[in-house]
Amino acid sequence: MKPEIRKFVTFEEEIHIEGYKATMTPWRTYAVAAIVTNPWAGRYVEDLTPEIKAFGPVLGEALTDRIIALAGGGDKIEAYGKAAVVGLDGEIEHASALIHTLRFGNFYRSAVEATSYLAFSNTRGPANAPIAVPLMDKHDAGRRSHYLTIQFSINDAPKADELVLVLGGADGGRPHHRIGDRYQDLKDLEADVDNPAGI
Repeated sequence: MKPEIRKFVTFEEEIHIEGYKATMTPWRTYAVAAIVTNPWAGRYVEDLTPEIKAFGPVLGEALTDRIIALAGGGDKIEAYGKAAVVGLDGEIEHASALIHTLRFGNFYRSAVEATSYLAFSNTRGPANAPIAVPLMDKHDAGRRSHYLTIQFSINDAPKADELVLVLGGADGGRPHHRIGDRYQDLKDLEADVDNPAGI
């Protein structure tokens, strides 16, 4: 059992001016998407495990290879994330199924030597639906400079019976970040860094 991949799509921005001010160096954000046939489209399937196990590694490796090449190496990626959009004949659960498995995400996590979890979104929509890929620092979940979102769309995907699976990355945080990090907030609020909600 193998995923039916219709095509791969890449997205890239190289920003030289942000907020009316030049960046010190060009700031790059990028994403790679795979458009695949949804094996569960149009019907309710109780056990998604066989496809998750079969498709996750194939798609995780293929997308990781492509985004690492686009970035110029895993060491060039500071912020990372993932997303999935399911077509209208599918469930949100289908979007979640193929990206929320270590069989998919660990390829990317290992390639960039990350220690934090992959930020994510999973949505449903028609062709040309907005694809939002949230990013965060690959080592520090509290580093707000690297809270980013890549947004793009694909004019012919997802079809009703398709899934769009995406990995995103950036070579740094926002060029002129100036809102601090969550650790200063916790200190100011005299909150426990390891238990900020006080639970």
